[in-house]
Amino acid sequence: MTAADGNAPVRFGVNYTPRVGWFHHWLDFSADEVARDLDTIAELGVDHIRVFPLWPLIQPNRTLIRPRGLADLERVLELAAGRGLDVCVDGLQGHLSSFDFVPAWLTSWHRRGMFTDPAAVASTADYLTALARACAGHPNLLGLTVGNEVNQFTGTVHPEPYPASADDIAGWLQTMLGALRAGAPGVPALHACYDATWYDDTQPFTPSHAANLGDMTVVHSWVFNGTAQRYGPDAFETRAHARYLTELARAFQADPHRPVWVQEVGAPRNVLPEPTVVPFIEATVEHLADTPELFGITWWCSHDVSRSLADFPELEYDLGLIDEHGTIKREGRVLAEAMTELRRRRARASDPEPPVLLLDPAEFGRRDLAPGGAFWERYMTLAKAGRHPHVTLAVSVEA
Repeated sequence: MTAADGNAPVRFGVNYTPRVGWFHHWLDFSADEVARDLDTIAELGVDHIRVFPLWPLIQPNRTLIRPRGLADLERVLELAAGRGLDVCVDGLQGHLSSFDFVPAWLTSWHRRGMFTDPAAVASTADYLTALARACAGHPNLLGLTVGNEVNQFTGTVHPEPYPASADDIAGWLQTMLGALRAGAPGVPALHACYDATWYDDTQPFTPSHAANLGDMTVVHSWVFNGTAQRYGPDAFETRAHARYLTELARAFQADPHRPVWVQEVGAPRNVLPEPTVVPFIEATVEHLADTPELFGITWWCSHDVSRSLADFPELEYDLGLIDEHGTIKREGRVLAEAMTELRRRRARASDPEPPVLLLDPAEFGRRDLAPGGAFWERYMTLAKAGRHPHVTLAVSVEA
């Protein structure tokens, strides 16, 4: 994986949420339905998708990995290749749209530490190696992510968390990334967290983990985290949230040229009234346009969740760029146009050097980095006055 530079094309993709059956489609896998979805996704002008095979369906027992499940995943890669789409594959699903998908061998009567139990860690690593090996022969494999926001399983907000220390998590991540690399040597191996990693002092997944383990830094930006509630749907702070996260990420990187991937960002209607959605999309992309080392933007998500499926939070039903009937929504067209403009802008001459903003971990904890925090306010004041500042740690960063 080479570092992104100011003139490199930014990758543009979507998180693939199947139109029929949502992620439950893996239970009744239909290549025809996937092909139809990918045909529509390709019309958006994206170059990649991110896919989510459900962990309990492929590894239902600690020592059983289902070949059929891996074969279905390979078929998705083949179908995507036929439409010119690269694919990033997530391993541990894990947590998706408020639902947890954890194998039975980690829960209830068989509950053991997801991040600390030696047998559980070894079996999880075996699964990731098998997953990576199945995907490795496909030339359109863009990367492999350990899982989707697995840090939520250690969070105090989770109803049944799996406790772990920061050292436990460092060891676990190194093991999981090593498992992916063992199965697919040379393919970028990543891990992804939701923003508690950056904002919550109690989170054992730390900024240093996010910014230095794996082959690039991944950020997930959601403004329902208090940003839009505090500042309003039209506020600069709300529309600049994704850019702010990339600048925090870059500050904690030991390698200043390490790529940063905005792997999830979306427009949640619970905090963005309908008239504000299109301006939010356009402004979010515009703020990201001159981000140094930006690898790509992958929007959440491809398709709306069908209203026939029960018990999702209301915001999940209309996050898609394509509706549940397969029609591209206005949001999809707007995002495609915004990404085209982003690429044009990056191809032009470089902008002047940004102001530097020092971040001293002795002065600011993670709560100060969160929306409304002291460092957040300092950053946003500078950004609103001119350009997004370059955040620099006051101490050296170790990889």
